Amino acid sequence: MFRMEERIQKILARAGFGSRRACETYITAGRVRVNGQLIKLGDKADPEKDHITLDGSPIPKAESMVYVALYKPRGVLSAVEAPDPRPTVRDLVPLPGTLYPVGRLDAESEGLILLTNDGELANQLTHPKYGHEKEYRVLVARQPDEKQLAAFRHGIIMEDGYHTAPAKVHIDSYHGKGAWLKIILREGRKRQIRETCTQIGLPVVRIVRVRMGNLLLGSLKPREWRTLTSAEVNSLKRNKQGDFPQQKKPPASTFRKSTRKTGRSSERSQQSKK
Repeated sequence: MFRMEERIQKILARAGFGSRRACETYITAGRVRVNGQLIKLGDKADPEKDHITLDGSPIPKAESMVYVALYKPRGVLSAVEAPDPRPTVRDLVPLPGTLYPVGRLDAESEGLILLTNDGELANQLTHPKYGHEKEYRVLVARQPDEKQLAAFRHGIIMEDGYHTAPAKVHIDSYHGKGAWLKIILREGRKRQIRETCTQIGLPVVRIVRVRMGNLLLGSLKPREWRTLTSAEVNSLKRNKQGDFPQQKKPPASTFRKSTRKTGRSSERSQQSKK
């Protein structure tokens, strides 16, 4: 198959070595060679003809791109490997090959996680310059006042001194003495929602991510996952600003619920769940 020469960081990213930016660091560190020659940032190669190595090992042929939407439950780590006995998101998706979580959630948060081997898309979804929104439903134990909501909208100074970007927030519904909030962020600082709520006096009961860019959690349940449609992948790659799509069920596709005890996954169609 004929291929045009491409920038080497793009070839590495497509082969599953991380985002294009991460692959650039391999090149600047002198870890990449083409046909035995050390290369520099900006050099190109033909992956079908040239011998490309990273740390002396040939890079594998590019994998087929895989895109999986997963409902991460509480107590599961947003990682490929865990430093302790806790399960990871990778444990819940029994597919072969390399898959990395995009848009991490802390262990006690739940909701939408994307797993993919597309390093280029992963970088696009997580880099602030692209402006991809992340939408959350957050249950707090008290009903917030306007001053507390304004703190979210203007940003706060976190413990590490970082000033968070303005967020979009409003009360979605009241829940006993508390309330469900709809919060939309354009950045993903670690534990940002929890720390903000702590500072403004709103104890967090539950955090559920329901959207990343144009990708919706839809009707997935905890531990369930599904592969994205080509239309969803194209929408993620095109979307730069986050267009506030309405929550709805995703296109008809197969849902799979991980069953780690049996080592198998059960398949249920969207229709059978109704």
